[in-house]
Amino acid sequence: MNIMQQAARKASRRLVRDFGEVENLQVSRKGPGDFVTAADVRTDDMLRDALLQARPTYGFLTEEGEDIVGEDEARRWIIDPIDGTTNFMHGIPMFAISIALEEMGEVTSALVYAPISDEMFWAEKGQGAFLNDRRLRVAARRHMGDTVIGTGIPHLGRPENPSYAAEMSAIAGECAGIRRMGSAALDLAYVAAGRFDGVWETGLSPWDIAAGLLLAREAGAMVSRTDGGADPMYKGDVLAANEAIHGRMLRLIRQARRPG
Repeated sequence: MNIMQQAARKASRRLVRDFGEVENLQVSRKGPGDFVTAADVRTDDMLRDALLQARPTYGFLTEEGEDIVGEDEARRWIIDPIDGTTNFMHGIPMFAISIALEEMGEVTSALVYAPISDEMFWAEKGQGAFLNDRRLRVAARRHMGDTVIGTGIPHLGRPENPSYAAEMSAIAGECAGIRRMGSAALDLAYVAAGRFDGVWETGLSPWDIAAGLLLAREAGAMVSRTDGGADPMYKGDVLAANEAIHGRMLRLIRQARRPG
């Protein structure tokens, strides 16, 4: 965890400077609605260099690079250098560095760092989740009418969930509010911190949620796919909340997806 935190803080210093000069960023387009900035690539390089220096035998799975198999085939870092790139490009401070360590196919350490607010969310399997030095626990609210729920709205370049509008309508009709932050890593970190009572989102990649999933679980959240199945990281959709709210959200989503 010390290695992960040091790598994130080192990479974030340049990232914060770039954010302050966002109008000068060189931006290239890599697909509809999916942008990469010079800062994205540079942050990825800095993170990989720092982690490789500390653990030279580990592999990598990153948003900006290929799946690199290390000498130690059982361990790899899963990295998103800027989760929330579109926010970053538009001067919106809701973005994060996400780093997860996967060992034998299971994420055992996780970090989500929001550079602008200097909030370091981190967790190790079986040891709990933390924000800086404070232990985290999911919100205890049990009634949907009291909840604020996070989501990711399908957009250009993302596969649209045909039932999403119905899901949004069903959940919005029962909760106190829905928030769309633009960073799945922060959405899950906010569930861990009790800021969001739940979150549901589809069309994700492993690097978007690898760290956030462990954070949410270690803070006491029930985590599944949006259909209730297991393995959300590699299926690309996630539902996370405390037990009571997870059950209610799952029922609402299933009803919204029911034909007719």
